[in-house]
Amino acid sequence: MKLYPLIALLSGMLLMSIHLFAQQKPIKKPNVILIITDDQGMGDLGAMGNPIIKTPNLDAFYGDAVRFTNYHVSTTCAPTRGALMTGRHTNRLNVFHTITGRSLLFEDEVILPQIFGQNGYTNGMFGKWHLGDNLPLRPEDRGFHEVVRHGGGGIGQGPDYWDNDYFDDTYWHNGELEKYEGYCTDVFFSEAMAFIEENKDTPFFAYISTNAPHGPLNVPKEYIDLYKDYCEEELPERFKRFYGMITNIDDNFKRLEQKLQELELTDNTILIFTTDNGTAGGNRIFDAGMRGAKASVYEGGHRVPLFIRWPDGQLTGGKDIDNLVAHYDLLPTFVDLLGLDFNPVKPLDGISLKPLLTETAKSWPNRVMYVDTQRLQNLVKYKDYSVMDDRWRLVNGKELYDMTNDKIQSNNVIDQHPLVVEKLLLGYEKWWQSIMDEGPNERYAYIKVGAGKESPSRINAHDMLTGKHGSSWHQNGATSAAQATGRWKIEFVEDGEYAISIRRFPRESGLAINATFPTQDKPVELERAKIGSDKADFEQAYIYVANLEGTKNIEADQEEVTFTGHVSAGKYDIEAQLIDAAKRVYPAYYVYIEKLPR
Repeated sequence: MKLYPLIALLSGMLLMSIHLFAQQKPIKKPNVILIITDDQGMGDLGAMGNPIIKTPNLDAFYGDAVRFTNYHVSTTCAPTRGALMTGRHTNRLNVFHTITGRSLLFEDEVILPQIFGQNGYTNGMFGKWHLGDNLPLRPEDRGFHEVVRHGGGGIGQGPDYWDNDYFDDTYWHNGELEKYEGYCTDVFFSEAMAFIEENKDTPFFAYISTNAPHGPLNVPKEYIDLYKDYCEEELPERFKRFYGMITNIDDNFKRLEQKLQELELTDNTILIFTTDNGTAGGNRIFDAGMRGAKASVYEGGHRVPLFIRWPDGQLTGGKDIDNLVAHYDLLPTFVDLLGLDFNPVKPLDGISLKPLLTETAKSWPNRVMYVDTQRLQNLVKYKDYSVMDDRWRLVNGKELYDMTNDKIQSNNVIDQHPLVVEKLLLGYEKWWQSIMDEGPNERYAYIKVGAGKESPSRINAHDMLTGKHGSSWHQNGATSAAQATGRWKIEFVEDGEYAISIRRFPRESGLAINATFPTQDKPVELERAKIGSDKADFEQAYIYVANLEGTKNIEADQEEVTFTGHVSAGKYDIEAQLIDAAKRVYPAYYVYIEKLPR
C-alpha cells in the first residue's frame, strides 16, 4: 500500500477531529437557583401531607428531588439568611435578630455570591434580602450583579419604599428606585427569569427570596377564592390568605421550570427549594407531626423543607436523606460540589453535604448542632435554645426528647438519661464559648455614609439600636407615632460638611412631620387596613453625632428638619429624635445623611 493515500486519509481524519472539537462547546459549570420562601413551614406543602393546601408543582418537584428530611435553619428569617450566606452560625454574624441593628451582616464576612463571582458566576438576587439596606451591606455591595429587592424584612416595613402593599410596588433595582407592575411574588420570579434568560450561556446563581407568605397576608383575590369552599371553622380567613400566597408561589415555580425547559437549562441547573423558618401559624391547620412554629426552638420552629434537583449530577429520583444537617452547610456544599476556589478566612460551622448527595459517604458523624432564638439587643446565654444530635433534642437544658420515637416532642425523658444531658450541655458550653470568643456583643455593623455610592443615605428606625422603650421597626410606627429611643451605628468615611435631615415620614411620601390622615379602607386583597395618622404635636427635632448637637423647632407643614456641620471621618453613635408638646421623645423614624459638595 502506498503511503501517500494513507497519509492523506489520516490528515483528513485529523482535520475533521479538530473541526468537530472546535465546534463543541466547553463544558459549562452548572447554574444554581436557590428559592427560599418566608414563614412557610414543613407542613405547608401538599407533598408533606397537608390535605388542604394546593401546591401541585412543588409536590411534583418533591417527587423528583433529593430531599433532606432533617434539615434545620434558624427560628426567624434574617438569622437564617445570614447563616445560609456565610456557612457560619448566625450568632457570629450580628444577625441574631430581625431588627434593632442586629440584622445587619458584618461587612467582613465573605458570602456566597462573592464566592460564586470569584469563580466566574453572574449573580442575581430577587425579593427579600434582610441583611442590611445601606452601604456597604446591600446585596449589590456584596457580590450580586443584578438585584431587585424590597427593603427590610418585609414589604411595608420601615426600610421599604413608602406605602408599598405587595401590588404595583416600587423596589430597589441595583440601588435605584423603580416602579413595577403586578403582585410582588410574580414580579420577583419574572425578574429572576429575565436574568436567567440574559445569562443562559454563562454560569449563573439566582437567589429568589420571596417575602411571601410573610404577613401582612396580601394576595390576589383569585388565590383567596381557591379556598373559599372551606368554612371558617375548617380554614379561617387568614389561612385562606396564607395558603393562597403559597399557591401563588407554586404557580410561579411552574413558570420558572417552564422557562428552564424552554432555555434547555433544566439538566445543568441545580434547583433548590427551601424555607427560612417554621410556619407562621400554619401548624394550627396541619403540624406535619412537629411541635412549635416560627420562633420556637421546638422542631416546628426550625426543621423545614430542603429539596434539591440536578439531573446532570444525578440528583433526582425522589430520594430521602435523613442525616442531621443545617443551613450553614449549603455554602461548603456548593464549594465542594462545584469545585469552587474558596479558602475561608473565618472558620465555618457548616460541612459539605456532597458525600450524602452522591452516596459516597462511608460513614457520617453524629453531629451536635445548636439553634436558639435570641431577638435581643445582645446575645444572652441560655436564651431559648435547643441542642440537637441524630437522636436527641435538649431544649433549654430542662427537656430531653428522643426523636427516634417522639418526633412530636411530647415526652420529656430528661430524668432517664443524665449522661446524655451532661454530654449535650457540655457541647452547648463549648459552642457558646466559641461564639463569645469572636466578640459579637462588642461588635456592630456600621452603616457607611459619605462614600458617594449611596447619596443621600436613607436610614430608619428599623435599624436603630433601641433603648428600654423598644423599637419602631415598621412604617406603621411612623404613622401611629410609636415611641422608642436608641441610636444608630454610623461610619462617616470622609471628613466634610454633612447635612443630616430628620423626618417622621420618608421623602417619597411627601408628608409633613405633623401630617394627619385617616385610616385607609381595606381592599379585599389586603389583610389589614393601613393605619392613619392623628398625631400633630411634634414641636422640636434633636440631633447628636460627633461634635454636632442641636435642637430646632418644627414649623407648620415642615417635612424635615436639617442640621449641617463638619464631621470628621470615623465611627459614631448618632441620636436623632422628635419631641412633642409634652416633651416626650420619639425616634426620627427616617434620617437622611448627605455629604455636601465643597
